[in-house]
Amino acid sequence: MQAVQIVGVHGIGQAGSSRRQLTEDWGKALQRGIKEFTGRPGQTPTLHMPHWTPLVIKGTDRLGPEDDPFGESVLMAAEEEEFVADALRDVVRPEDLAFAEEQTLATLGPPKLWSPRITRLAMAYDRRFARGGAQLFVRSMREVRLYLTEPDLATKVRALVREDFTSATSVVIGHSLGSVIAYDLFRHQDVGSARGAHGPAVHTLVTCGSPLGIPSVRRLMGIANGERLGLPDPIRWINVYDPDDFITGGAGLAAAARNLTDVGVKNGIGDPHSAVRYLRTEPVAHAVAGGPR
Repeated sequence: MQAVQIVGVHGIGQAGSSRRQLTEDWGKALQRGIKEFTGRPGQTPTLHMPHWTPLVIKGTDRLGPEDDPFGESVLMAAEEEEFVADALRDVVRPEDLAFAEEQTLATLGPPKLWSPRITRLAMAYDRRFARGGAQLFVRSMREVRLYLTEPDLATKVRALVREDFTSATSVVIGHSLGSVIAYDLFRHQDVGSARGAHGPAVHTLVTCGSPLGIPSVRRLMGIANGERLGLPDPIRWINVYDPDDFITGGAGLAAAARNLTDVGVKNGIGDPHSAVRYLRTEPVAHAVAGGPR
């Protein structure tokens, strides 16, 4: 059987990684899942991992002490804070917000550079997703916003990712912000479903730990409230989510997208948003090894 050719689109916080390291980490996780769940241990996918994070770091002039534009020591611009607050409101539970509003700011744990409203919203979110979930959510939303509000940067990121596609690429996997970038590739018709001259075209999109279910993210993409996400036929879409994933609000995409398969998994308490934990799950293994419908 011909090896499946995959393009993987990584998520946030990969400035310290590399194309080689990402390829190794994602490849091992995918092979583990295929071996464990499909009974096809010999089927090793060909994986291409464009490393797009350097474009984001280079494209911002607001760097932190460790060249991290999204670090806790880097103040948010007004528009950035507004988006982060809206995103937090989308995912916090009313009862948790009510509790946070009763607390004094001195009792709250998030960074002191955050405004009181972000701090209270983060406190509310941490009641549901402890172990720093709110801080990671805020960081993620800041990076998502930068990608979605800088058209030239987004175009460069998509172009870099597109370079790894060939006529034999059949599966795209996007994790975290990478799922937004992957969806954008289809939305902007950077990839298609027509059969190439030397092999099959893309037939499957797999998204993991995706923030596409957050209404504020979709609105920033220009997708109106009530408008559902979707891919062109005959591409199938499998979304994998962990109910304990703090980046997604613990929800899948069934309410936000049409014609997709939404599958819940349990990645463990250590890091439910971990890319490698998602990649070695059963639904991802079957999506990769199963071929087109």
